Amino acid sequence: MTGSPQQTPSVLASAAPVEAGAGEVTSVQVLLHSDNITTRDAVRAAVGRRPAKDVEIAGWRECATADAVIEAVEAGGIDLLVLDGESAKLGGMGLCRQLKSEIHGCPPVLVLTGRPQDGWLATWSMADAAVPHPLDPIVLADAVADLARGVAAR
Repeated sequence: MTGSPQQTPSVLASAAPVEAGAGEVTSVQVLLHSDNITTRDAVRAAVGRRPAKDVEIAGWRECATADAVIEAVEAGGIDLLVLDGESAKLGGMGLCRQLKSEIHGCPPVLVLTGRPQDGWLATWSMADAAVPHPLDPIVLADAVADLARGVAAR
């Protein structure tokens, strides 16, 4: 896979509450970074299009390299980032710390850690949330939904 960002076909407006029957639905654009396509597939499958009743994933933007992530975040239109802490060269935790330090108004970041004991590294990275491998679909979907609700509250 090249270092350029790739998008899935369904890319819609970002972080806009959308009227839906019984209440409002928060719709977010998510950037997903991992150098491992299997990890990216697992995250998308676990989170799905509706990680919660009130949260919808408008679209996924996938990046395999740190440079592609930085470029995408600087371009804007991303509401939430999911970064794989186990990516080669510059992992998600180092990348998260760089983004939080260098980009004003950096979107919330969820870091995927290698194991539960790596939570302290996620704290060091300034991540807004962390989920350990092996990925629990319920925990991952809940973490994404919680961060998306925070985006809508801003």
